[in-house]
Amino acid sequence: MKWARSKASGCVAAVLLACSYTAAWADDASPLDPQQHEGSQQLVDELTAQGIPRQWLTDALNQANFSQSVLDAMEGAAERRLRWYEYRDIFLTQQRIEEGAEFISEYEDAFIRAEDVYGVPPEIIAAIIGVETYYGKHKGSHLVLDSLATLAFNHPVRGSFFRGELAAFLKIAHEQGVEVDELYGSYAGAMGYPQFIPTSYQAYAVDFDGDGKRDLWENPVDAIGSVANYFAVHGWQRDGAIYHEADGPDSAPETLPINQTSKPEVTVSEAIEAGIEPQNALDSELLVVPLRLELADDSIQYRLGEYNFYVITRYNHSHLYAMAVTELSEAIARQVEG
Repeated sequence: MKWARSKASGCVAAVLLACSYTAAWADDASPLDPQQHEGSQQLVDELTAQGIPRQWLTDALNQANFSQSVLDAMEGAAERRLRWYEYRDIFLTQQRIEEGAEFISEYEDAFIRAEDVYGVPPEIIAAIIGVETYYGKHKGSHLVLDSLATLAFNHPVRGSFFRGELAAFLKIAHEQGVEVDELYGSYAGAMGYPQFIPTSYQAYAVDFDGDGKRDLWENPVDAIGSVANYFAVHGWQRDGAIYHEADGPDSAPETLPINQTSKPEVTVSEAIEAGIEPQNALDSELLVVPLRLELADDSIQYRLGEYNFYVITRYNHSHLYAMAVTELSEAIARQVEG
């Protein structure tokens, strides 16, 4: 589908560009031709000023197509519609656990070095890549260019954010000499083994094998180092705990922020006062994130997340995601130990 055919949905969603622009395009027109699309022209001007050739940018944006499936997928993310046990069951499979252990074994030197340099255990790095792309097997079925262009110029709320991601993607593609119409990722434009969005790619990707380039699409060693670097920059505490088991009431305490993904701000003593009791003795002034998880039998499981739990939520701002990564990492570690 071309942008020229999306006039109605664009109007309803209050897209960044006026609908009069879409009406002017013929069905066979390039949807983001900078000569016809104001937003595309502005992006080309901006990136040309940063040193990227105008013709390269024009040719790249002329290849972008609108994707309604991307907009639809943005509305149905699993983190927003599933309960804990449902979400957990997606990722905590025996096959994913076993392949996580095999992934660590295959790239053992890289994992050992990543822990030494960044302080992040192999099982955590493997679990992130396991949840994101099944250890590189499923890196996404959407053209990154189409996803980001669709969201940049059609998302009703986050268009400005995705415009920045589109700009970053174009910079990366030009710098690394890759074809923009051959790179696939998630519906939100996340890329490679670790599913970094383009600005994260720019900020946190590392050349971990020393070959002179940062390649997260095809190089698992670079991906391992880059995930570890991401966690370290966000404050991962070497040898720190992620969470502690706790007991609590059937109903969530109204006086505490439950399942938040902000920095820990509740002390253990405050959690206890509200009815959430850690199963092991903890420092009463330790700051934690109170977690309340729904199980398949309708019972409730409580946990108290430490700062490392918060760090995992910097990768994906969902307590379900962070807990799934944590439990998968625990299972992988047990599998490695045999």
